Amino acid sequence: MIRKGLFKTILFATLVSMTSFSMAKEVTLKPIKVGVLKFGTVNWVLNVIKHHELDKKYGVDLQITGLGSKKASHVSIQGGAVDMIVSDWIWVSRQRAENRDYTFVPYSNATGSVMVKKNSSIKKLADFQGKKLGVAGGPVDKSWLFLRAYTQKTLGKDMLKMVEPSFGAPPLLNKLAKRDEVDGVLNFWHFTAKLKSTGFRSIVTIQEVLKELGVDRPIPIIGWVFSEAFGAKNTEVVKGFIKASEDAKKLLLESDAEWLRIRKKMKAKSDEMFINLRDAFRAGVPRCFGDEEKQAATATFAILSKLGGKKLVGKSTALSDGTFWKLYQTEICPK
Repeated sequence: MIRKGLFKTILFATLVSMTSFSMAKEVTLKPIKVGVLKFGTVNWVLNVIKHHELDKKYGVDLQITGLGSKKASHVSIQGGAVDMIVSDWIWVSRQRAENRDYTFVPYSNATGSVMVKKNSSIKKLADFQGKKLGVAGGPVDKSWLFLRAYTQKTLGKDMLKMVEPSFGAPPLLNKLAKRDEVDGVLNFWHFTAKLKSTGFRSIVTIQEVLKELGVDRPIPIIGWVFSEAFGAKNTEVVKGFIKASEDAKKLLLESDAEWLRIRKKMKAKSDEMFINLRDAFRAGVPRCFGDEEKQAATATFAILSKLGGKKLVGKSTALSDGTFWKLYQTEICPK
């Protein structure tokens, strides 16, 4: 009886100790508040992080805030409602030129394309002369400015003067294209992938456009944006979250089963659309980010600054120092 009682006492003490250790471990998790668009593709990665507890793996408690628009993202971080958002490095450079200390870590290189219906008579960009082109993102959207620079170089004409542009929201433009209310559409990568699965083909990709413009290294389109001061004060938290994000993207690169798990969240209407979205996402995952990529970004900024002007880059005359977080680095990039 004494031995049995002693065993129970030891077992109880062990369980209490284990519980206390577990609770202590939970308490050590450092929160990071990340604001993202409610229906954006970034949610796929965040879902993988939370499902596999990759944030906890690096001592971080990821707290997600759903936002309704890109503008809301900027307002939320400027107002201190969140610690980090997803935005582009052009915006970061502009903010730094105005003495706001935001900085950027690459998330995705994925770019869109100019798409037309498979039976369209348009075979090349020159065939768009006098046609209607839907353009996502507005007159100073980066892809639109790249396309304008490209046609000036290759055709001797500004795409702005070649076509009648219809600027609008990405989902609306896809609908207009399907109803033949525009002759083609320049849209973001995931909307392009959806069009591809519903009888559309690509005329030119933005990656092809960039190569022709002399940008021969993949550059990030969007990334994690946060205050440099926040990063300095919470270095391990930021690094932990970024590692969790990269682990999640690695899993999505390697595991088809993980894509099946998140398929409902993708809202793919067919198997073909599901595969197109998966493959386009994978193609946009950055493999490295080093000095050559930074140089390519600098060259890209010059192109955008020339065409977009102050509406896009603000007071910036060149890419602002510190736009890319100096504490972020990847493994050695292949030559």
